[in-house]
Amino acid sequence: LWGLVLAGFTFAVWRQVTPSDALGAGALSVLGATAVFFFGLMATVADPFALCTQVANGICTATSAIPIGSSVAPLDGVGANPLLQNHILMAVHPPLLYVGYVGLSVPFAFAISALALGQPGSVWLDRTHRWTVIAWSFLTIGIVLGGWWSYEVLGWGGYWAWDPVENAAFLPWLTATAFIHSAIVQRRRGMLQAWNFVLIIATFGLTILGTFLTRSGVILSVHSFSQSSVGPALLAFLFVSMVGALGLFATRIQLVASSPRLDSLASREGSFLANNLLLTLFAFTVLLGTMYPLLVEAFGGGQVSVGRPFFDRASIPLSFALLLVMGIGPITPYRSANPTVVWSRIATPVVVALAIGAGAVAIGVRSWSVVVSVVLGSFVISVIIKHFAGQSAALVRNGDSWRSAIAKLFVREPGYWGGQVAHIGVAILAIGIATSSALAMRAEVTIGTGETVTFAGYELTYVSPFLREEPNRNVIGARIEVTRGGDEFAVMEPRVHQYFGQGQAIGTPDVRSGFTEDLYLSLARSPGDDVVIDAYRFPLIWMVWSGGLLIGLGGCWSVVGLKRERTRSQTASVDA
Repeated sequence: LWGLVLAGFTFAVWRQVTPSDALGAGALSVLGATAVFFFGLMATVADPFALCTQVANGICTATSAIPIGSSVAPLDGVGANPLLQNHILMAVHPPLLYVGYVGLSVPFAFAISALALGQPGSVWLDRTHRWTVIAWSFLTIGIVLGGWWSYEVLGWGGYWAWDPVENAAFLPWLTATAFIHSAIVQRRRGMLQAWNFVLIIATFGLTILGTFLTRSGVILSVHSFSQSSVGPALLAFLFVSMVGALGLFATRIQLVASSPRLDSLASREGSFLANNLLLTLFAFTVLLGTMYPLLVEAFGGGQVSVGRPFFDRASIPLSFALLLVMGIGPITPYRSANPTVVWSRIATPVVVALAIGAGAVAIGVRSWSVVVSVVLGSFVISVIIKHFAGQSAALVRNGDSWRSAIAKLFVREPGYWGGQVAHIGVAILAIGIATSSALAMRAEVTIGTGETVTFAGYELTYVSPFLREEPNRNVIGARIEVTRGGDEFAVMEPRVHQYFGQGQAIGTPDVRSGFTEDLYLSLARSPGDDVVIDAYRFPLIWMVWSGGLLIGLGGCWSVVGLKRERTRSQTASVDA
């Protein structure tokens, strides 16, 4: 999949390169070298056409590219990993992640080309902005859909466990987010040139590291669906590419280290710098927690684990700080900000956010993390709405209708307002994560046939077990009638899928989603005369999915809008 997507991106870049375009030619060379490596893997240790010559427990343990006669593969094939067959999202989630991963090779290639040619500047940033945002948007949506899949399929009652493979996708997302923001400062003020090269080199390295963690089998993960011999090759490629890129950067350090200084921390550039420092610290923390067990084991220290509490304790304050910067930064002037001007822009949002937080406390919310998330998320959204309303009102005063004014803002400044849509998505996501985690209810309940138990205001009645045969699996489950306040709510069927080819049993929960909360039932053991169920109630979890998707859609809109804006500019110049 890496090779296929990389070929598509390389072709798209090639179409835009002219014979006199040295920067583009250099970027194509880097993309070509990357393609040689991945196609080399497919020709050697990861041959997709290799035949199975040895099978154990339904899994192919040895392959060969030559002896057709000695093939012992099942006539119908072993089939995909059962986890990949359990939900339609698995047809979408991995390709989106890989488009994001591979797409980030394009800005890396242009960065290396610019360094090699001794042309740092902002030209390479201008040429790769769309590619970066496209890749980042796909990576965002892929991560969100991966969490949704985990929630709907794995049955453990969550969507993000700080699993190493989850972290492997999250790490390049963090550094790419930092790069997108710092690139704005360089294009606007000529600052952070060296830092942008470091960020994009690190981002590319993290995509290769993520592929290594997923494919090498060095870690156990519910998201790691294959173990192959590509691990050493990927590790070698990561080492060579990082040493080469950082070595080239070191030889050009004098060219990129002369950007203008920051005039004042109280400025939009200062907020971008704070954003970058927080995102980088976030990425370093996640990387440390992910790699520490592997490093300890590699150096003979035994097996250790870094669990969810570490990541939660580290990520919560960083997330709150990022939300605060996200609310203040976009409305802060460049160079130096007058505190009076900034306060006039945030005073009303501050009051609104505090009022909403007080309302949350008034209705019984006692979790400090939820209250802070609600206050900061509401602050971010209120700042954006106030700014958008003010800009729209200015256009209306000049004679536009409200509909025309709103349309003009999105069309005239797609990059800015697409980014603000993404910021709203982040705020919604933060509120959703806090409420669905801190206010969730969990219980293991045992129900006899015909009996009823109460959980979180729902009455659960065990009707009967069931067995259903399907083409490649048996489905064993329990039929549960759910009522609420005496009214029929749903008939739910948590179940286990037993796959013939792989000999694996995969639990599948049943989820009923509503605007205020989700009811989530998962089998704790196979049903019989009674059934043991893990029951969960998650409030406002829809905000996690909608917020995450809104982040990606905001990025997509900024790219589409920029393309339209460029087309209009080109048309206007031709007409002139």
